[in-house]
Amino acid sequence: MTDCAHRVAYARCGTVTFTFILIATFHMSQKRIIRIGLLGFGVVGQGVWKNIEKNRQALEFRLGAQLDITEVVVKNASKPREVAVPAECYSTDPTRVVDNPEIDIVCEMMGGTGEALELTRRALKQGKVVVTANKALVCEHGEELFKIANENGGHYFYEASVAGGIPIIKTIREALVANRFKLIFGILNGTSNYILTRMEREGLSFEATLGDARQLGYVEADEALDLDGIDAAHKAVILAYLAHGKWVKLDEIICEGIREVSGTDIEIAGQLGYKIKLLAVIARDFEANKLSVRLHPALIAKSEVIAGVDEVYNGVSVTGDVVGTTVLIGRGAGQDATSSSVISDIADAVFMIQGAPKPVISEEDEEVYRQLADGLELAVPADLAGRYYLRVHVKDEEGVLAKISNILAAHHISFATVNQKELADGTALIMLTTHESNETAVAAAKAALTAESVVVAAPVSLRIFEPSY
Repeated sequence: MTDCAHRVAYARCGTVTFTFILIATFHMSQKRIIRIGLLGFGVVGQGVWKNIEKNRQALEFRLGAQLDITEVVVKNASKPREVAVPAECYSTDPTRVVDNPEIDIVCEMMGGTGEALELTRRALKQGKVVVTANKALVCEHGEELFKIANENGGHYFYEASVAGGIPIIKTIREALVANRFKLIFGILNGTSNYILTRMEREGLSFEATLGDARQLGYVEADEALDLDGIDAAHKAVILAYLAHGKWVKLDEIICEGIREVSGTDIEIAGQLGYKIKLLAVIARDFEANKLSVRLHPALIAKSEVIAGVDEVYNGVSVTGDVVGTTVLIGRGAGQDATSSSVISDIADAVFMIQGAPKPVISEEDEEVYRQLADGLELAVPADLAGRYYLRVHVKDEEGVLAKISNILAAHHISFATVNQKELADGTALIMLTTHESNETAVAAAKAALTAESVVVAAPVSLRIFEPSY
């Protein structure tokens, strides 16, 4: 008789409760081993390893399974890393993860849309479970990858691809499933939010703040991802699909970064009761059946909750027709925040492997998504109405303001407020806000202003975001 059997036999002489505890302990000792392979071991990959090891006992108790990261694929196995991993786990050969029948969960944290795409396709075609933090891959190839997963019995988890540690995907997909979403907006890039926060609080220039962000490691190696809004736009596209079932291409939406935002813009915005934030906005007009997806810096009233989200934090406001408005705020980037979301997806995958219903998009869900997007069209620029902020750099001459006013009036744009700042070189900045206009009119007016002889440089425009809940 085994030791465990001896203990159960002895327990028969004791209480029923004691017997139950011993049997439960026996079953826990027999829990399933889930083997995980990591493709990529950068900041996020190391965070996944570190935090699974740190919280292993509690995590495995909750999941009812043992987690073993058996393979770690890297480009350079000898590169020094902060997280210590047994040498036998390292490999430069991705087939040890993708084509290994013993691997239950493939975690793709390589980034990019080249090799990562090919390996993800290959894993899903074999019916594997893939967890990713790669927002570019989901944005640009999600439609194809979900289809491959459904056709081959694989599964694709992507919680970590949007807003770091904020569980926004699960919130929309599960907690708010009863809702239709009129408006989703928020801050989806911690780096740009950090830069704008420092510029506002300390009066620093964009260039000075960017230098600090680089030193702190906040800026992506490809800086355009953060500074030109591409990273946040990828996330906006994913949220648009999740909420409305329509895949939108980046070149079909407004995508503008923060490079043109100046300290003067932030100062004037503050005087008018606004803060400037890089906002993703996903708005649906259900009557017209039109969808607007955009990413751009905007003036937002200080009274709005999202306006108070500063530093590297992200914040997302979701307005549903049943629940009303829900706001989620948390760390949007960094090792621990993102690895927390990856581990959350690993947990869902473990439950699914052990027989729980799939928490990902299935064939049945695809039909629902097709119905959500049935007849849905993207809004055109003329559909996007609102108020605007304009900064115009002009020669400091008599009659300049009248010329600007006439040009704007010709495009049916009227002033709401005007501020002027004289510069040491004999030029001036005119900062104005408008009454309601639209994208087409503002673009035409800016082109006309640029062609005017008294205008020194192309005008800068920012949208004034006034949410309609």
